[in-house]
Amino acid sequence: FFFTPTTASEILSGLVGSEMCIRDRGNILVLYHSNTGNTKKMAKIVSDGALSVSGMEVRLLNCDEASADDLSWCDGIAMGSPTNLGSMAWKMKQWWDTVAVTKWLEVDGKFACTFSSSAGWGGGNETACNAMATVLLNFGFLYFGITDYVGKGLTPHYGAVLAGEPRSDKEIELCKRLGRRLAEWVAFYKEGRKEMNPLEATYLRDPKDFE
Repeated sequence: FFFTPTTASEILSGLVGSEMCIRDRGNILVLYHSNTGNTKKMAKIVSDGALSVSGMEVRLLNCDEASADDLSWCDGIAMGSPTNLGSMAWKMKQWWDTVAVTKWLEVDGKFACTFSSSAGWGGGNETACNAMATVLLNFGFLYFGITDYVGKGLTPHYGAVLAGEPRSDKEIELCKRLGRRLAEWVAFYKEGRKEMNPLEATYLRDPKDFE
């Protein structure tokens, strides 16, 4: 048998290629604050949804432990907060005012979505999501909604919203779908993976599927 000599430059080229593959992975930040633990449970399921798309790296972080560098690192962010007086919790707002603000003008063009848990239905979850969206838009994030239905009468149009913690299968799927859609858009637009276009997904999306 004869072996082809391998030069140092060829080895280095291979290593660089491997490192580039690692760098090209989609980076998802699931950033949350939780008072009672309900939003934390939602955040974990959102991260699971993002991880269901191959090639994604996910950081699941409470806003007390997240840094501004996490914002730079990510290609997409799912931001979650309990609903407080129809808006986000003050701790989450404080994080953007005092920590994330150092990255303003540096994070434009990243994908973003939101989720929120309130004490009861009609408690202001969607206005809380809209409040978070306002912050994200100010930072230049590309904020999106989701047209899908995940069960009878349940959709994340403006974000994943729940009363209390996720319990039923469709409530769990609501959170998963949010994370998955974020990862799908990152894979589709950032990585050019055409097969990840959610408009061609085979999972149930149409409200008629649940009649």
